[in-house]
Amino acid sequence: MRNTRLLTMLECAIFAALAMVLSFIPLDIGSSFSISLGMIPMYIIAIRRGFWAAGFSGLLWGLLHFVTGKAYILSPLQGFLEYIVAFAFIAFAGVFAVQVRGYLKEEKLGKAIGWAWGTMVIGGVARYFWHYLAGVLFWGAYAFKGWSAQLFSLVMNGVSCIATIIVAGIIVSVLMKISPKLFLPK
Repeated sequence: MRNTRLLTMLECAIFAALAMVLSFIPLDIGSSFSISLGMIPMYIIAIRRGFWAAGFSGLLWGLLHFVTGKAYILSPLQGFLEYIVAFAFIAFAGVFAVQVRGYLKEEKLGKAIGWAWGTMVIGGVARYFWHYLAGVLFWGAYAFKGWSAQLFSLVMNGVSCIATIIVAGIIVSVLMKISPKLFLPK
């Protein structure tokens, strides 16, 4: 039991580090829109190990933003919301992990991918909700002229969320077809 827990924690750390490396690939358009390739390993660990592992891995990834200087901080509360809470909420990408793994074991790839998309949408929206909230509370001053903070944050974070889910979802779906064992821990 203890070795399984240690192995899971090591996998979480490795996937968080991989997510951070992917974060350095420049897919930012302006200061408010980006496609977060780091969600790819987050979705993999979420499906592979479930809710708590995804939350732990997401939290580690969020903390790595501070260490690497990739965090954009306006205030301590904003930094906490966007890099601790938001990234920990990636845990919700693991809510259907059992179903996805079950269908992969039964070699029902279509159903596994369907459930995977469901869990990826939930995890992506859970993370970006907090970015939306931080956008309203802290980034509203950067809104386009005539836009409210709510509209600006909804559009920018909504587009980033949807784009991230689509790009990461396509890659995760391809990985499920090519290497389903990546999603099945031993």
